[in-house]
Amino acid sequence: MINDLVTGLSPVEPDTMARLHTRLAATAQAEGLLDISYRTLDTPVGQLLLAATERGLVRVAYDGEGHERVLATLAERISPRILRSPARLDEPVRELDEYFAGRRTAFDLALDLRLASGFRRAVLDHLPEITYGTTASYAVVARLAGSPRAVRAVGTACATNPLPVVLPCHRVVRSDGTAGGYVGGRDAKLTLLGIEAAA
Repeated sequence: MINDLVTGLSPVEPDTMARLHTRLAATAQAEGLLDISYRTLDTPVGQLLLAATERGLVRVAYDGEGHERVLATLAERISPRILRSPARLDEPVRELDEYFAGRRTAFDLALDLRLASGFRRAVLDHLPEITYGTTASYAVVARLAGSPRAVRAVGTACATNPLPVVLPCHRVVRSDGTAGGYVGGRDAKLTLLGIEAAA
């Protein structure tokens, strides 16, 4: 019986679905029912997932991290009230587009850093001190964060950075100047460093 009902329904036009989704997102926002908004952005380093709370940008994730897995983690750690709602992310998208076009050297975004704590948070707080077009070693960042011997912990903090690109862990390199690891992969790290070197 249900199959007969479903078969008899007319397909909904994509434009109609898009309008309904936009209205749902606006209503959820207005009613205080939307805790996390997300959208994706195509970039020179692949598709990025962007997520924001009312406090600010909370997550930037590479394809390789698994966008569905990232959203599930956000639902567990922050709130299950998540919806694709691009409007809240207009400013981060604009600034990231400018960055990838070589027209922005620093981000001026509200950030929600609740996903990092302790020493990892201290490392993230110091990443913006590594200016555009420059790099710093893991050892230098460990000193900046107040624990000169915690070089390996700096690597872990960079690998778990919830806001790569915006908080520039790609600028942290090995002491010999080689790239080292990166959450988005070595190619993405080299691409970001190349964008900054060319500007």
